[in-house]
Order: sequence, then structure tokens, then C-alpha cells
Amino acid sequence: MTATENKASIKGGEFLIKDVEAHQIFIPEEFTEEQQMIATTCRDFLRTEVHPHLNEIDAAKSPDFMSSLMTKAGELGLLGVAVPEEYGGFGMNFNTSMLVAEALGTGHSFSVAQSAHTGIGTLPIVYYGNEEQKAKYLPLLASGEWKAAYCLTEPDSGSDANAAKSKAVLSEDGKSYIINGQKMWITNGGFAELFIVFAKIDDDKTLSAFIVEKSFGGITMNEPEHKLGIKGSDTRQVFFNDCHVPVENLLSSRGNGFKIAVNILNIGRIKLGIAVIGGSKGSLEYAIKYANERKQFGVSLATFGAIKYKLAEMATRIFASETANYRAGQNIDDAIEDLKAQGLNDAEAKLKALEQFAIECAIMKVHSSEVLDYVVDESLQVYGGMGYSADAPMERSYRDARINRIFEGTNEINRMLIVDMLLKRALKGEIDLMGPAMAVGKEIMSIPDFSASDDETIFAAEKKVLKNLKKAALMVSGAAVQKFMMTLSNEQEILMNVADMAIEIYVAESALLRVEKLIGIKGEAACELQKDMALIYLNEAVTKVNNAGREAITSFAEGDELRVMLMGLKRFTKIEPMNLKNARRRVADAMIEENKYIF
Repeated sequence: MTATENKASIKGGEFLIKDVEAHQIFIPEEFTEEQQMIATTCRDFLRTEVHPHLNEIDAAKSPDFMSSLMTKAGELGLLGVAVPEEYGGFGMNFNTSMLVAEALGTGHSFSVAQSAHTGIGTLPIVYYGNEEQKAKYLPLLASGEWKAAYCLTEPDSGSDANAAKSKAVLSEDGKSYIINGQKMWITNGGFAELFIVFAKIDDDKTLSAFIVEKSFGGITMNEPEHKLGIKGSDTRQVFFNDCHVPVENLLSSRGNGFKIAVNILNIGRIKLGIAVIGGSKGSLEYAIKYANERKQFGVSLATFGAIKYKLAEMATRIFASETANYRAGQNIDDAIEDLKAQGLNDAEAKLKALEQFAIECAIMKVHSSEVLDYVVDESLQVYGGMGYSADAPMERSYRDARINRIFEGTNEINRMLIVDMLLKRALKGEIDLMGPAMAVGKEIMSIPDFSASDDETIFAAEKKVLKNLKKAALMVSGAAVQKFMMTLSNEQEILMNVADMAIEIYVAESALLRVEKLIGIKGEAACELQKDMALIYLNEAVTKVNNAGREAITSFAEGDELRVMLMGLKRFTKIEPMNLKNARRRVADAMIEENKYIF
């Protein structure tokens, strides 16, 4: 079996039960020169067109300025990376589109507008449009001549998207659907020429999706919303009042809108995940530079251990989360190629691959958005009192970051989805969770093996730690399923505990595998700092898995079961102690010397 075949054979969620080898994952150091040039173009665009105008963008009273920025981005090709070449785009693979999202991640409100247009605004047509729809609309969207918005959320339907009340009825002549309804939190609403609109036809139980041109008429909107952050993104309520949409603008088939919404949100989640890592790197760089410049007690802030802790911890979380994002992105790319080899067309293969890795998409949305929140909070703290000033960059970053734990499904919803999808796949027999969970149940009743391992391969001990963390997650989730059966969905606190265990395992494993692969390329001496970060993250993951597992177990177990499970948890969350302070100082000192994030 070749490495490529081995990659493609990995299923979403299987990281909990399968050992993954370093050669099976993609690492950011493997991006080609062409891909790096695309990223450089993105960063240059932000540097010249966006960053000098951030205050102007946030204070904009009309959508014209943002619309003009989008037009310029389109002229540079930044809106057509994921659009097939035959429709005016570049047809790049999924991980390249991820790299673009990361490179544009420091664009604040512009990043939101660009992401909404290229992702949830354009991709429904890429993946679900028929040939006529693609040929008509995609060239306009890829070039930036037209801008797109996505109309799903309503006043009474947020996380529960299928509760939407917008209605579509067929006209008497049968030539158009007449849409009536109200949508809210619509990004790009004020300047979009095209709307992807979700509504229920007649008394359907599920949504349908429509491609709606602004020129169709019957569309009105409120003034832009006043928001805590991302003030420059045009966010509005949009009203459809007898909006006549030609029947040929029904997207996909009747009643398929909810599935479209779910699959497009999968893409949005992981794209958000990598974009906020780009934003995190930008905030950390500000903190590093300020720590070097700011003097207290006669020396720079960067000389203090408390500041070094913050800088290194931010870098470690960014490094780990970035790694896991691109690991998942490559899994999606590999699955796409595998499915196309089986005979699926490009759009079908992409949809099926994204659905396959929906668990990892949710994991990355949660983890990365919380990394960003941590980074902007700690970066502001490095700035001290100046960080609280609107004249310093942290004030905007702090406010803009907060929405990302709500965007693309709240982090609470995504945590519950992670476990729900895992269990549903297990019930369908798509992945075998219960077999390994039962084996773990037997293992905790046996005498532990305390013999020393003679495996001297790199990270052998750390990989054993990861195996045990996976056993801890299987033990807790398996016991919870047996305890609650069909009512487990009511135990949201436990579901979130299990999700936290899975998230930390996935990210810690990703970081370790990245460093192992990097050592194979560059040699161990050149990767000492990356090794430090992988081990720092793994140590912290062990603590987090233990805490989440303990909270879950004590929520439902009693007596002997409680004691046995806590003993098992203790056994599965052990790691050899290391000097984390010195490791963090090495990471921080290297960045302080270079005056930037260097990984």
C-alpha cells in the first residue's frame, strides 16, 4: 500500500482508534513555492490595501469601501482560488484554499467579508449548482464583479437552522418561486448582488436553497448592525417580500437545502479554524515586538519570565492548532482524490470528502477559535494598560476575535456535534468505537504492565501516552453510552467533556506527528524548538484530558464503578514529567531574538 493510498483510507473520526504515522499527515513546511507565492500575494494585499485603512473600514457608514476592496481582491484572483478553472477560477486544492484563508487571517473585517463571499456565498454553487448555474454565476463571483451573501439565520432559528420560517411558493404560471421571509446577521448583505437563500417550499419539513439575484426585486434590508467587533463587515437583516425567483434558480433539488447548509458549514468551520490561526500569528507578533520595545525597571518586558511564559504558550497553541488544521485539510484532499478515482465527479467527491471529515472540521473550529481568544487576551495583557487603548492594535483584535466562537455554529453546538457524529458512525458500523471501548473496559480490570519499553524510536514514549489518552476517551464515552443509551443527548455537559478529550487528543497527536515528520526532513538538531512545543502541548493535553474525564465520570458513576473508572483514568493520563519552564523559555527566547513568530 502506498503512502497516498494509506492517507486516503483514513476515515473521519478514526484518529481515536487508529495509529497514524508521520508520513500520513501533511505539514505546513511542505507547501510548494507556488503555494507560498499565493500566500505572499494575500499578505501583500492586506499590507497595502487593508491594514492602512482599518480605522476607515471600521468607521465606514456605507458598504462602498468594503465592496471596492473585494473588487480589488477579485482582480488579484483572491476570490477564485477554490472555483474550478473552467468557470474563471484557479481550481486549487483544498489545502491551498486553507493557506489563502490563513494568509488573509489578519484582515479583520475584510477577512470576514472575503470568507463569506468565497466560502458560504460561492461554494454552494460550486458544489451543488447545475452546469447552467455554474456557467452563469461562478465567473462573476470568482472575478469579484459580483459579491455574494448567505441567508440562513433567522430571528427564531440560529443553531436550529431547519426551524426557519421563510416560505417559497410556486407562482401560478409555474415559472418562479415567490419567497417571503426575514433573515438576520447577513454578512455582505449591503453590497451583495447574489444571495444564497434558504426557505421551505409550501409545507415542506426541510429547507430548499435558492440562488437569488438582487435585481429580482422584493429585497429590502435594515441599516448595518452595530456590533461589538468586526465593525467594518456589513451585517444586516434582509427581508424578502414577494421576491420572484426563477424556478431554474432552485439550487440542487427541493428539500435538499438543509443538507447543503450542513455541508457548507463544514467547510466554513475548518476555513474559520485556519483563518483565525492567521489572526493569532498576527497578534502574537505584535506582542513579541511590544515586549522587546517596552522597558520596565530598566529592561525590556521580554526579559521577564512571566512574559516569556505568555509568548511561548501562545506560540505553542498556535503551532499545534495550525498543524491539526492542515492535517485535516490534507485528509480532505486525499479523500477527494480517492473518491474521484472511484468514479465520482469533482463536486460529488468534494462533498463526500467534506462530509467524511465533518468531525475534524468541527474540532478545528472549536480549538482554533479558542486559541485565538487566548492569544488576543494574552497579547493585550503583554501590552498592559496600553493594550486597553483604542490607539493600540490589541483593542480591535480583542473585540474582533470574540465572534469566532459563535460563527459557523457555536462552540457548544460543535462540541456536541463532534460526539454525536462519532456515535452515529459507530452505530452505523462505519467506525468501530465500541470494540476498542469494550477492550479498554477489560483492561482497567487487569493488572497494569509496569515493565519498561525497549522501543527506542523517536517519540515512542509520547506515542504510548497518546494511545493511553485515546483509551481514556473511549473508556469515558463507552461507559456514558452504556449508562444513558438513547438519552445521552440530554447529558450535554458529559458530551462536552468527551468532546474536549477528543479535541485535545487530535491536536496533541497532530503536533507530535508534525515534529516527527520535520525531524525526518531536517534532522533532530534543527527541530529542537518544535520538539519543545510538541512536548509542552502534549503535557498540557494530558492534564486537560484528565480534568475533562474526571468531570464526566463523576457526573454519572458511583460506588465501585466510580472508583474503578477513576483508577483507569489515572492510569491512562500519565506522562513523564519534564521541565516545562525551560522548554517555554527556549521557545520564547528564539522568538524574542528574531522579534517575530518564527514557526
